[in-house]
Amino acid sequence: MDYDATDIAATYDLGRNHGPEVLDLWMSTVSSHVKGHILNTILDLGCGTGRFSEALAIHFDAEVIGVDPSAKMLELAQRKQHDRRVLYQPGRGEAIPLPDNSVDLIFISMVFHHFDSPTLAARECRRVLREGETIFLRAGTCEHIPSYPYVDFFPTSRPILEQCLPGNTFVRETFEASGFRTVTTEVVTQQIAPSLECYAEKLSAGADSVLASLSRSDFEAGMAALCSYAARVDTQAVFEPIDVFVFR
Repeated sequence: MDYDATDIAATYDLGRNHGPEVLDLWMSTVSSHVKGHILNTILDLGCGTGRFSEALAIHFDAEVIGVDPSAKMLELAQRKQHDRRVLYQPGRGEAIPLPDNSVDLIFISMVFHHFDSPTLAARECRRVLREGETIFLRAGTCEHIPSYPYVDFFPTSRPILEQCLPGNTFVRETFEASGFRTVTTEVVTQQIAPSLECYAEKLSAGADSVLASLSRSDFEAGMAALCSYAARVDTQAVFEPIDVFVFR
């Protein structure tokens, strides 16, 4: 998806910011996989509005380079930037604008399915990552589509997800073909809303690229179904599984 051809950037943080506890969860998860590694420079590949970039800089006391193809996303990231250790610049996974062997960690969050060429992106990661260092990748996979909380309310999202989300094996084999070793794969479950009502508010912001591709009538019908259900069982917190891949 060309985010600059949409208005998603303007509401992205509203729909995707899940609070400091979730941010802490991810920083702790990354930390658990890079113990003993000195991180001076981190690449946040597909950084979007930078929702992880400054947290990475603070948590690891490192320079972070946020790279994204969307000018609108980068503009918002720069507008809210506070930490001078973070630098944002345009670029794509298939053509990372960094020298060879220049970063100690590559953080990739929910963008694998947006790569035009996952194989080329993996090769580029191999080029810029220093020997023996780590890729930490968060992704949605087709195996977990039934567990994604909006799918039952937006049934026409299912075939879109089936078409765009990779399988777990494909992600692993893509990076292994470029010379990486799979250290681990796991699933981390994060709370994305304290209630269904809050979840509906997040979705209404229009920050999800799959839901943004639905017809207006399908989106409105899904929101109505979700809000109706929330009115009946609104004490229910909302969780989603995230696939984690660690390569070295």
